[in-house]
Amino acid sequence: MKAIVKTKEGYDQIEYMDVEEPQTYGDKVKIKVAYAGICGLDIHTFKGDYASNKPPVILGHEFSGVVAEVGPDVKNFKVGDHVTSETTFETCGTCLYCKQKDYNLCDHRKGLGTQADGGFAEYVLSREESVHHVPDNVSLKSAALTEPLACCVHGLLEKTTITEEDTVLILGPGTMGLLCAQVALAVGAKVMITGITKDKKRLDIAEKMGVHRAINVETENLEEVVSEQTKTLGPTLVVDCSGYMPAVNQALRLVQKKGTVVQIGMFSEHENLMDQDAIIQREITYIGSRTQKPSSWDLSLKLMKEGKVNPEAIITQEIELKDFKEGLKRLMEGDEVKTVIKF
Repeated sequence: MKAIVKTKEGYDQIEYMDVEEPQTYGDKVKIKVAYAGICGLDIHTFKGDYASNKPPVILGHEFSGVVAEVGPDVKNFKVGDHVTSETTFETCGTCLYCKQKDYNLCDHRKGLGTQADGGFAEYVLSREESVHHVPDNVSLKSAALTEPLACCVHGLLEKTTITEEDTVLILGPGTMGLLCAQVALAVGAKVMITGITKDKKRLDIAEKMGVHRAINVETENLEEVVSEQTKTLGPTLVVDCSGYMPAVNQALRLVQKKGTVVQIGMFSEHENLMDQDAIIQREITYIGSRTQKPSSWDLSLKLMKEGKVNPEAIITQEIELKDFKEGLKRLMEGDEVKTVIKF
């Protein structure tokens, strides 16, 4: 079968190549991939600066498809089922975090597309516990983006809470920012999102989704807009999806006193200068949110089933598997918002 493989560490080292088709065993579900999303982590993998990636490995951790075969121990899935899958392929199963199903925090976790072969291939294997049925009224294209949506759900609905009384400021209008906006809108919150001039296509999508204010920080004064929108109090919640420290520091001064800042975006550096005085003096709650866990997927699929979130709304490019690098290039240049591979 054809696949996109990170063959070894370093810049690029990614090939479109023939690999052996996986065979089912034990509790493994073999999925014929229908759609797979290209993620920001795939860009870091291309650049060679994503340490969690362990080549040689088939990339791809956002995907949906149809069950092609099941292992002898599989009980809840059958050939023909429409499914998507968590990225967790293997955990220790015994640590405190595994017992709580916080698999995202297990030190021995292996993820699809990073340490185990992922979904940028015609077929992928996943453990039964990680596989989820796709609701009948949800397209496989939308279902392919359950993983990034689950990351947003984990950060906004599990690590903290949002109600219709909240005002939410989202930093960065990429995939995560736009999906976070949909999650916040789904619970009735007032939502603002920031970007720059180059993000016009993304900010336009945000406005079509119904955000209350899309702010170009290069042409507008963010502090003035936020003050006007919140009657000088500031947003109750800020969600950083930019991974840009100056923006986070500004947010620590903009968020309402006793407010919350959720960190979803990844920084390019492990250590950064943070305005800790703002956290202390304004009694800010600063929360780290790492990927997702099983309950995040259940909530995400429920939101899609109820029509409250539509991941397809952010897809701007569909490509074939063989054109992976061209699609990745357009993403890196900022020409596209979200790219999916259609099989």
